[in-house]
Amino acid sequence: MGEVVQMHFTTVDYVIFALLLVASAGIGLFYAFSGGRQRTTQEFLMADRSMSCLPVSLSLLATFQSAVAILGAPSEVYTFGTEYWFLGCSYFLGLLIPAHVFIPVFYRLRLSSAYEYLELRFNKTVRICGTATFIFQMVIYMGVVLYAPALALNAVTGFDLWGAVLAMGLVCTLYTALGGLKAVMWTDVFQTVVMFAGQLAVIVVGTSQAGGIAEVWRKAINGSRISGLDLNPNPLERHTFWTLGVGGVFLMLALYGVNQAQVQRYLSSRTEKEAVMSCYVVFPCQQVVLCLGCLMGLVMFARYGEDSPLDKGYVTTNDQMVLYFVMDVFRDLPGLPGLFVACLFSGALSTISSAFNSLATVTMEDLIKPHFPNMTESKATLLSKGLALGYGLVCLAMAYIASIMGSMLQAAFSIFGMVGGPLLGLFCLGMFFPWANPIGAVVGLVSGLVMAFWIGIGSFVMRMSVPTPAPALNATALPLFDNITTTVMNTTAKSGSAGVKALYSLSYMWYSAHNSATVVVVGLIVSLLTGPMKEKELTPGTVYPVLGTLLFFLPDRYREKLCCITPLAQKVTSYFHLFPLLFVFQYLCFQ
Repeated sequence: MGEVVQMHFTTVDYVIFALLLVASAGIGLFYAFSGGRQRTTQEFLMADRSMSCLPVSLSLLATFQSAVAILGAPSEVYTFGTEYWFLGCSYFLGLLIPAHVFIPVFYRLRLSSAYEYLELRFNKTVRICGTATFIFQMVIYMGVVLYAPALALNAVTGFDLWGAVLAMGLVCTLYTALGGLKAVMWTDVFQTVVMFAGQLAVIVVGTSQAGGIAEVWRKAINGSRISGLDLNPNPLERHTFWTLGVGGVFLMLALYGVNQAQVQRYLSSRTEKEAVMSCYVVFPCQQVVLCLGCLMGLVMFARYGEDSPLDKGYVTTNDQMVLYFVMDVFRDLPGLPGLFVACLFSGALSTISSAFNSLATVTMEDLIKPHFPNMTESKATLLSKGLALGYGLVCLAMAYIASIMGSMLQAAFSIFGMVGGPLLGLFCLGMFFPWANPIGAVVGLVSGLVMAFWIGIGSFVMRMSVPTPAPALNATALPLFDNITTTVMNTTAKSGSAGVKALYSLSYMWYSAHNSATVVVVGLIVSLLTGPMKEKELTPGTVYPVLGTLLFFLPDRYREKLCCITPLAQKVTSYFHLFPLLFVFQYLCFQ
């Protein structure tokens, strides 16, 4: 371990890291004392619904491009090759479906919280269940996302562990609680630029030290790290074209379709068109991020070959290996390690600030406002700021709990991935199946969560009980796909796996699809058994007419029985046009 200890930061590195924190706090303070000064909940939680396409799209990108992904993707490519790149194929449908299905429904209903939709479509109970699930998911997750990169950094560079955690947590809490969603989104834009700069610096310097891009490519081919198209349909294989390209679509939908942190960004757009455009802008950015991660992995391989720092004992896990590589490449270049660490913590900051803001929003809109309908605007805004501050302190507490958990860190990450699938299933059940009723929705969500935890915990325990796992497979302590896969790396299943063992060996990329399908199937069966909803019982604009379009060949009377005759645009638009009239009417009444 001697060589690791020598890799210390210089003063310049600390200055660059401090500048990132100062700039982020500065943006927060700017929005706290400019414009409307965050005096209304609309401004604090929804940025006055005035954001343009660019900040929305970069914020969408930054929110789930966490430090975990920055460390995870290169070590994945270094260890297993470029098969992971095929995840890019899932981005196409994973962003197209939210743009043309979820955004029109959410935007036209003028929601603040995605879970308001569940009350409009089902009832209050379903809304509370969805909100509680989301809060549970985010609270557990945000502590780990703050602690994990700080731990890796501490192990490789001796950078003060709790100094980093506290600095990040407090700065993030400060600008989220003072500046609201506008501050969160504009700091995301700044942090995205820092992330790109940090990764590019590593790739450029690393490539030149390895002898140019052609040499990197040659070594990668010789070391069998350039993967071809693996069309093996076996869902137990960890990464194939199908698990990444198809299973990945469901992960993207859970992220970009129904997660409150992202839905809030769509709803803060000036117009529905800008919200849809932001989805289109994210697509090429996601591809660039993915390519940068893969390139960094190949440059690492060109530098170390099969003789990894992990095998030599310089580091203990794959996520530390990326930091070791960065410190090694930048050994004689003061300032650049600081840039990469700023890049890493930009990933963490953008993720936890979105978590604070989205948690404050759902707590306010779903749990507090319905019980205190007469609360004044100034009180509500003050309470929202207090909630953001409170969640910031909870995050630091969760980071401390994460430090005690040790090897259970992986399980905490898994929870994020486990919960995303059932929530996606709940929204799909409501949006695409008009006859689904509230009982079906609750039973479906519970069964989806039970299935998710059963598989997730079962596979975790199964892997823990293997006496001597292959180091390369079990070394990645941090899962790699952005924030949501966040399900521990599956070792490739043996073809002989049978029954429950086969279920535990399911590729983590299929978790989201499997769990959301469970919610939809159980929800539909229960709904049909307990009396399906009728067309007239549905709130206008809550069902996307996908079935009506697919079953166009059926006579109208059958389509009406299946509740799939109403087009989305007419009903929602007419509903939407009533809002200005409602405001005028209220104004006249109060005068």
